[in-house]
Amino acid sequence: MPTPANPNINLNLVLDQVAKDKGIERSVLISTLEDAMTTAAKKHFGQERNLEAKYDPEKGVVELFQAITVVETITDPIQAVNQIPLDEAHKKGMEVEPGDELVFQIFYRDEDAEEAKAQDNQYGDILRLKTFRRGFGRIAAQTAKQVILQRTRDAERENVFNEYKDRKNEIVTGIARRFERGNIIVDLGRAEAVLPVREQVPRETYRAGDRVQAYVLDVLRESKGPQIVLSRASVNLLTKLFEMEVPEIAEGIVVIEAAAREPGGRAKIAVSSRDADVDPVGACVGMKGSRVQAVVQELRGEKIDIVPFDEDPARFVCSALAPAEVSRVIIDEANHAMELIVPDDQLSLAIGRRGQNVRLAAQLTGWKLDINSESRVREMREFANRSLGALPGVNEMLVETLYAHGFRQAKDIAEANAEVLSQIPGVDPSRVPAMQEEARKQMGLDAAELSRMEREREQARQAEARRHPDELSQTERMARVRGMGEKAIEQLVLAGYKSVEDIANEKDLARLGDVPGVGIKKARQLKSAAENYLVEEARLRAELNAERGSSASSPSAEPAGA
Repeated sequence: MPTPANPNINLNLVLDQVAKDKGIERSVLISTLEDAMTTAAKKHFGQERNLEAKYDPEKGVVELFQAITVVETITDPIQAVNQIPLDEAHKKGMEVEPGDELVFQIFYRDEDAEEAKAQDNQYGDILRLKTFRRGFGRIAAQTAKQVILQRTRDAERENVFNEYKDRKNEIVTGIARRFERGNIIVDLGRAEAVLPVREQVPRETYRAGDRVQAYVLDVLRESKGPQIVLSRASVNLLTKLFEMEVPEIAEGIVVIEAAAREPGGRAKIAVSSRDADVDPVGACVGMKGSRVQAVVQELRGEKIDIVPFDEDPARFVCSALAPAEVSRVIIDEANHAMELIVPDDQLSLAIGRRGQNVRLAAQLTGWKLDINSESRVREMREFANRSLGALPGVNEMLVETLYAHGFRQAKDIAEANAEVLSQIPGVDPSRVPAMQEEARKQMGLDAAELSRMEREREQARQAEARRHPDELSQTERMARVRGMGEKAIEQLVLAGYKSVEDIANEKDLARLGDVPGVGIKKARQLKSAAENYLVEEARLRAELNAERGSSASSPSAEPAGA
């Protein structure tokens, strides 16, 4: 930007260009230029001088002025440069009175010699000022430059902050530029943002130049400029992506009621519809899964379950546990918890790998969930009958009552509040102390029995898991496929899928999806699970044959139970 040493250069074009390039208001640039010139002039002439710079938009130059106050006599030597005695002003022909303020322009001698000379001759001895010379001063010019650059930089930062503070909670797209201590610096065009390590998905990797789409987590005002914090791990990224891909969500017809996510692994969203004619799940899935697949691709393969929201918490929880089937639900309103009972073959599916499915379902619904298989519930019921029935005054009917109130063994009785026990129908308050005393004795026997039962269950599980594949019927083989329940097996057999191979070898997913209760999404899951099962089955068959000392049989051999 031109210095005061070149006042004939019209700054209007320069200001317009800088305002356009930097996105800064023209008025801000003019104010910055005036401040810079005032600072530079004071550095050149002295800080005590009452100087002021004004921009003339018609001429396109910055003009410098000094204010001189008329006084009777100069009493303050420091302020003498800003004052003129009354008698001296009268000698110069000025009709003034004490207290009047005279404003004089300071001209540039080398650029407008005649005007400067006239001004200098007329007022020079009064102002005792030197006009700007070509050597206006390297230090003063540098000061002006620094002030202009700093103010311009501050204005740019303020503009960036104002722009992106309104984009908080939105999705932005940028380019990964560099890496700082694991953080990714993302170029958003007008600004740089940071994707911290804690907000990155563990299995995602980036290189310089890669496209990054992320959620604006926060915009902070820092001394070095605004810091835009991005996130790829936030659950809000999931919901925003669905808003972008599903017009019905953007229009408010379909509502995302809740969402839960374990970044890089799996996510669940619950949706509802305000229009009875619009299927919320179908709208999010899209034609042939196009919409949900677009979100999955952006999240780099993260699995997404879309479930219908229901005002009935029990139904909502059952939907959230999909694809597992739930037999019964026991609700504990006081503790905001539910006990879910599932078929034995659905237990592992309901829990999910490392508990992921039930954990996400709990996050999605906001309920504490406890999952048990039907056989496990029978065992617990039989154990409760033995444990609670051993207590004094507890008959079969009272066992039922205690079980319904959440008491599963003697330990629960021993640790319960005596007043709570007294309020249970059928419990004699006078016998509560004796009941709790006996319950404390029973706890040791119960612990030993529970330990024995757990060992037997583990041995049974291992024995069942190590059964030779050739000893299994086709139905038993299909039941071992992940996600395969009794109802699904029945429907698949009726549709002609009588073995795991039939499912694994099916090339027409649409045909498999047409089976009642399956659908295209579950068809894809079943086919993948069947393929994985066959691989594991072949490995197990080879191991067992080797253990038996026989030659390895062909993986494609027909099972004995076929």
